[in-house]
Amino acid sequence: MKFLITLFFLGSSLIFSQTKPLTPFEKGNGNQTTTYTEMVKFYDDLAKEFKTITVESFGTDDNGEPIKVVIFNNSKDKNVPTILINNGIHPGEPDGIDATMMMMRDFATGKISVNNLKIVAIQAYNISGMLRRGSHSRANQNGPEEYGFRGNSRNYDLNRDFIKNDTENAKAFQKIFQHFKPIYFIDNHVSNGADYQYLFTYISTNRERLGKKLGPYFNGKMQPAILETLEKKGILTTPYVNIHGDSPNDGFPAFMDSPRYATGYTTLFNTLGTVAETHMLKPYKDRVQATYENMLSSINYTAKNAKEIQKLMAESLADYQPKMKYPIQWKLDSTKYKLIDFKGYEAGKKASEVSGKPRLFYDRTKPFKRKVKFYDQYIPTKEIAIPSYYVIPRSEQKVLEYLKRNNIFIKEIKQDSTIFAQQYKISDYKTVKNPYEGHYLHYDTEVKSETKNFKFRKGDYLVSTKQLGVKYLLETLEPEATDSFFNWNFFDGILGQKEYFSDYVFEDTAAELLKNNQVLKTAFEFEKIANPEFAKDGNSQLEWVYRHSDYYEGSVGTYPIYRIF
Repeated sequence: MKFLITLFFLGSSLIFSQTKPLTPFEKGNGNQTTTYTEMVKFYDDLAKEFKTITVESFGTDDNGEPIKVVIFNNSKDKNVPTILINNGIHPGEPDGIDATMMMMRDFATGKISVNNLKIVAIQAYNISGMLRRGSHSRANQNGPEEYGFRGNSRNYDLNRDFIKNDTENAKAFQKIFQHFKPIYFIDNHVSNGADYQYLFTYISTNRERLGKKLGPYFNGKMQPAILETLEKKGILTTPYVNIHGDSPNDGFPAFMDSPRYATGYTTLFNTLGTVAETHMLKPYKDRVQATYENMLSSINYTAKNAKEIQKLMAESLADYQPKMKYPIQWKLDSTKYKLIDFKGYEAGKKASEVSGKPRLFYDRTKPFKRKVKFYDQYIPTKEIAIPSYYVIPRSEQKVLEYLKRNNIFIKEIKQDSTIFAQQYKISDYKTVKNPYEGHYLHYDTEVKSETKNFKFRKGDYLVSTKQLGVKYLLETLEPEATDSFFNWNFFDGILGQKEYFSDYVFEDTAAELLKNNQVLKTAFEFEKIANPEFAKDGNSQLEWVYRHSDYYEGSVGTYPIYRIF
């Protein structure tokens, strides 16, 4: 009887393999995408039938649904390197969801093969967005017939949440990433913007942010090899056309994926990454196939070159040692570009049928191929010296929680200590006028610093920069960095004054201070001479004396995280 049962299951697996279970996309007319329920069942069925396929859950969507990853691994070695694929961060762009279902099925059934590499794919990252299914939210997109919504259940754009982690989705992603520690990462999207001949565009993590070793390897060797494979299959490719509302025919810049974005975050741990951007105006069936082929080409290259990639990742840490310079702000170098053979459509103006005013249009009857400027180099505009340690007070529980989730090693100070350290004071910053992804984001932040002995309490934490997550530490803990915790409002409490004065009481105190402190008196008189408006304003003068006295709290703008060299 046991033999018959075993034979039955072997037979059913063989039939399953031979019949090639079709995805909802394949069963449809080429312009339909799977539903969430269909997707989950498809992967669960694959996992039941094939030992090489497993499904695991990591955290939840904001709506409480578990975020699941599907894993293909035909190696007995549990420590084989991993490639991580993210799907459905914007569920209105479902190409990757359908393509990955087919690809995992094809790996499981043996139609395609890969050795010594674990394939891990997030089935659908934004589950609540996927469940919000409709036909009109992507007004400029050519299919599929129905699809999900960009925002999640709390209306967050998850591709802006990889540092600030306002959503359960982002926390789950970090758990997935830190658990599998991939050597290559793909985030599947669909483009917005201009019209052109290309089916497949891509965002490469900036060469400069990858560093001296990984940057040239990825941009100069790995990615060109992957793209060459796609071109041989008839899939036209070009860098992501980062322009909206105008024609790209006069040139366009490379996209800067700062750490708020998926590949910006993964790069902080020296993981190579690409955002796949199929063109929104191409047929859905073609977009899904291009997404499939890009994943397969990337997987094949990564499997063949995994040891070299891992070696470069490890060697890259040598570029981020204490006292070395680290860029925290960048700008596009408008003086440098390369000419690429761009395949576009002639652009022109014609009268709008809505407003009667001139409008942009692309004439698909007039395709062209011409040299176009591609600005792909960035230069640093601000650098900091890497400290040996950061000191984080135990009161900063949110920061400590984030560091732990990202596998940052922290060490508790065992007794009250006096340490020679550097402290920042926020000297200037700007804030956006309208809310951005749940925050009033700061930018153009500037600091002043002071180095002296500071007292730290037992239970505060030392964080060494000599660890894999050094770039994560620098990008989050340095206030001037674009996506720092400070700029994302983690420390807004330090910006507010807590104690004030009553003018009728402080008038007498201020007079006494000026009488007994000649240095203060001299500075006060110079200020009046230098600033005529100040000399006319009694309230401003009283405020000045208060702010230059011991009565004014010195903690306003004092950044609570310290640096040790």
